[in-house]
Amino acid sequence: GIRKIHYLFEDGKEMAEEYDVKSGQLVSRKWREKNTFGGSGKWQVEVGEPISPLLGAVESELIKESSSNPVFIRKDTLSSFQWRIRNLPYPKEVYSISVEKEQRCCVIRTTNKKYYKKFSIPDLDRYQLPLDAAALSFTHANNTLIITYQKPKEILAAEEQLQKELKKIKAANSGDGDCKTQ
Repeated sequence: GIRKIHYLFEDGKEMAEEYDVKSGQLVSRKWREKNTFGGSGKWQVEVGEPISPLLGAVESELIKESSSNPVFIRKDTLSSFQWRIRNLPYPKEVYSISVEKEQRCCVIRTTNKKYYKKFSIPDLDRYQLPLDAAALSFTHANNTLIITYQKPKEILAAEEQLQKELKKIKAANSGDGDCKTQ
């Protein structure tokens, strides 16, 4: 039910995207670039769940962050960019979300000084579009703060064009699935 698209750019960067086959909605987007020695670096998740370390890994046994810490992830919808911050128990009135146009980022603050976060919207940066405070909204439910930014018409048009192009592409493993040995 998921279609994976892998991009290789001329500057050495790689991007991997996963789309839901039925809805065409973006499920995850990860970026990777070459490290100083020319090898592949680690994947940086832009959209979707962060990559969890393998169970039983040595690093996870030594020091592990608390499961009650806030978790910041991006989950887009077809018409908006959406961020979810889990483990934030404060009521909706405590939160204030603003746009910093000079720094090209959004800022989340709480009146009780318990949470502060700055985040950018890379899609707007790639298209060199300005941030619009009117497109930003938020809600709070089940200890989760949900921030929504309505996608500008330029990005909606570009995504529609991309979906048309992706439908033309044949899958790399679209064969009959039989393994042929020699």
